[in-house]
Amino acid sequence: MNGIYLGIGGNQGNRASFLSKARHHIAQEIGPIIKESSIYQTAAWGKTNQADFYNQVLYIQSEHTAEECLNRCLAIEKDLGRKRKDKWSSRTMDIDILFFNNQIIKKKKLTIPHPFLHERNFVLVPMHEIAPHYIHPVLRKKIFTLLKNSADKLQVKKVS
Repeated sequence: MNGIYLGIGGNQGNRASFLSKARHHIAQEIGPIIKESSIYQTAAWGKTNQADFYNQVLYIQSEHTAEECLNRCLAIEKDLGRKRKDKWSSRTMDIDILFFNNQIIKKKKLTIPHPFLHERNFVLVPMHEIAPHYIHPVLRKKIFTLLKNSADKLQVKKVS
């Protein structure tokens, strides 16, 4: 069984409803959700002239490979109305594989750990809530240390 941390979020439509639907799909199509963070609201990162995002981190267990998980995440995004346009554009749902066991994977369409998670408080804050002592397999630092040293200044506000 594989232990997987997923970051989910979106800023279009009923954001809380889309997160709920994503959790349902993930549990049905990838594996059971073992832990989930609170939901957080954050200003858009990268392309800032858009609506705030709702974000959450999930810890799931799955028998699927990392590539199978990626394909299922992309299918769930599409089912929930995601349209891929510009980089960092608004979206109904974004599902990122943050960590897959303690593996380091570098392939053309899949990089794990997520290459920018340590720079983004909208991932670090909910990750810290459910796994503060998890050690990033590349950076060799605990999540709480990455959060404490983060240069990201965007406010991350708990919604629920």
